[in-house]
Amino acid sequence: MSAAAASPATDGPLEPVVAPPRRGAEAAMCRLLFVPSCPAPVRSRDVQRMFSTGILLSALRCLLTYVVLPLLGPVLGLTGGVGPAIGLPLAAVALVFDVIGVRRFWVADHRSKWSATFVYAGVMALVLALMVLDVVQLAR
Repeated sequence: MSAAAASPATDGPLEPVVAPPRRGAEAAMCRLLFVPSCPAPVRSRDVQRMFSTGILLSALRCLLTYVVLPLLGPVLGLTGGVGPAIGLPLAAVALVFDVIGVRRFWVADHRSKWSATFVYAGVMALVLALMVLDVVQLAR
C-alpha cells in the first residue's frame, strides 16, 4: 500500500505539502512562525487536533477560573487568590498550544490557515487580557 493510500485503520493519507512562493502577509507570517520552506507532510487530522487542544485549554482555563472556582471556592474555603494562581499557569500553557496550533496550520499550508489564525488571535487576546486581570488581582 502506498503512502498516499488510506487504509480504514488510519486517519487518512499524508497530504503532500508543496511550498508555494509566499509574498506579503503570508511571507511575514511564515517568518514569524518559523515555517520551513519545505515542510514535511502533515495529516489534516493532526492539524485539527492541535487546533482543538489549544481552544480546549483556553476554555478550560476560563471555566475553572471564572465559573468553577468562584462557585466552589467559598464551599471549599479557598481564598480569592486561588483562581489567578491556577489561571496563570493554565493560560500560559493554553497560549503555547495556541501558537503551536497556528504554526501547525501554516506548516501544513492548510486552506483555512488565515481563518484559524484570526480565531486563535482572538482567543489569545482574550487569554492575555484575563492574564493581566489575574496579575492585577494577585498584586493586590
